[in-house]
Amino acid sequence: MSWSGISALKQVAYNFFVRKMEFTEDTFFHGRLNVRQHKDGYRYSIDAVILASYIKPGPNDKIVDLGTGCGIIPMILAFRYHDIRVWGIEIQEDLAEIAAANVEANAMSDRVRIVTGDMKSINHAKVDGPVDIILSNPPYRKIDSGRINPHKMKAVARHELAVTLDDVAGTAKRLLRTAGKFVIIYPSWRMTDLLTSMKEHSIEPKRLRVVHSRLGDEAGLVVVEGVKGGQPGLSIEAPLYIYEKDERYTPEVENMFLP
Repeated sequence: MSWSGISALKQVAYNFFVRKMEFTEDTFFHGRLNVRQHKDGYRYSIDAVILASYIKPGPNDKIVDLGTGCGIIPMILAFRYHDIRVWGIEIQEDLAEIAAANVEANAMSDRVRIVTGDMKSINHAKVDGPVDIILSNPPYRKIDSGRINPHKMKAVARHELAVTLDDVAGTAKRLLRTAGKFVIIYPSWRMTDLLTSMKEHSIEPKRLRVVHSRLGDEAGLVVVEGVKGGQPGLSIEAPLYIYEKDERYTPEVENMFLP
């Protein structure tokens, strides 16, 4: 495949990094992956790290991340798996610019492409045909649920202002090949909505893992993997705990930050 727009991405990267005082920088994998984010805008959370660690792509898999933000999930995957291609779809131009600059700065433009646009309008031509895996850490609050953040970037990322759960599931159905996988991390209190939406869009839930902050806490998140056109049959996996009693990450989560 020919990846176009490399020179344009270099210009984006230059424009982005000369404004570095507006951004903060994090490192992954012992400093081998650098991620810049807007200082005051929407920033990725542990949710994205958990989601990126949940899948094990096959050789030459094509993967799409719906709502990629700063591009953290595509970059984690491209770092770990050198024989995959990943597209990050982002509706917010500012975030897409950050993601494109991060990809270029980490020399991943040959395997990761950032597409600016509404996922509802993305077709197979934008992602080189039907894809194998679709990931999403989407907005999870309904418009009438809670106070909407006055910061537009944060509001769009957290509330269903630009995209709903059904939009995400519908996009996954449209872009996936038959038997392709859809993997999503979502609040546990909306699990019924999530499973219902997946089934309504012909994506059969096959694996589910509940995520707790600590042992003894109520679940806060669920990670669900579904298969397009799959047969019924759901496996409930052992729960994931994020923190130890002393507030350190558990060993399993610590490993998610290692190469």
